[in-house]
Amino acid sequence: MDFYQILQIIVPSMIALAAPLIFTALGGVFSERSGVVNIGLEGLMVIGAFVAIVFNLTFDEQLGAWTPWISILAAMVAAMIFSLFHAVASITFRADQTVSGVAINLLAVGLSLFLVKKIYEKGQTDIIQETFDKIDIPLLGDIPVIGKIFFSNGYYISYIAILLSIVVWYIIYKTPFGLRLRSVGEHPMAADTMGINVYKMRYLGVMLSGALGGIGGAVHALTVTLDFSHSTINGQGFMAIAAMIFGKWHPLGAMGAALFFGLAQSLSIVGASLPFFKDIPAMYLLIAPYILTIVALTGFIGRADAPKASGQPYIKGSR
Repeated sequence: MDFYQILQIIVPSMIALAAPLIFTALGGVFSERSGVVNIGLEGLMVIGAFVAIVFNLTFDEQLGAWTPWISILAAMVAAMIFSLFHAVASITFRADQTVSGVAINLLAVGLSLFLVKKIYEKGQTDIIQETFDKIDIPLLGDIPVIGKIFFSNGYYISYIAILLSIVVWYIIYKTPFGLRLRSVGEHPMAADTMGINVYKMRYLGVMLSGALGGIGGAVHALTVTLDFSHSTINGQGFMAIAAMIFGKWHPLGAMGAALFFGLAQSLSIVGASLPFFKDIPAMYLLIAPYILTIVALTGFIGRADAPKASGQPYIKGSR
């Protein structure tokens, strides 16, 4: 197996595993750019994964090949609604945003596992039958050398995640909505003085983080685990937070960091079959993504500048 063949294995796997992190990290960017810290991204991914799998198993016969796509939409709506718990607690009632996010994580896991037990009378769901097919991107997959590495044996949804990063960058930095969102995260009092509804913008930021976190959880469940159990989402939400911080709260930076963590996850899965990694104990490969997450956070969290009002509740008329 030469180096080119190794890249053909690692890169498509990296992109597929990074896609859920990209979606969720972009959601985190929306929330934190509005000034609301969202530790609950893990829980939002859990809700997205749960709803996507249950929806898929329930409607696969009626919807056929469209089932995975509509499952993602259902997960997006469910997680967006679930994120309102965090929005109400942290924005309206001005609760501690970290505590609220942790509560979202605990509630999501407990609620989803309780419902799985009630619906399926066991600790996990059945394996889904309608999944995303791996494809070669037309035209791009035929490009010499790089086509087989970057545009073959992948999922459409993975490439949509990368394109969405560019769209989110444009929205946040090139549109009036993005300017308002950033203003309430940097100086909410000044934004309020200019007539911007701080509470509305922060609610929108949290709801967008819920929608994208739900999509991230759904994509992970539909492309990686293919069922739902207590271990379906196992730290991916926290990796997405790390990617957001590593990327300095910038959509493209978050995407790059998510691809980096996707590479680490890819090596933990396919590394045992590769010449360079087959002699490394499997345990070390499995813990590598989490070690890299810790290293990224400890190395960059002090150097990255979060939005100035991030984590601070806003009281209208206060100084």
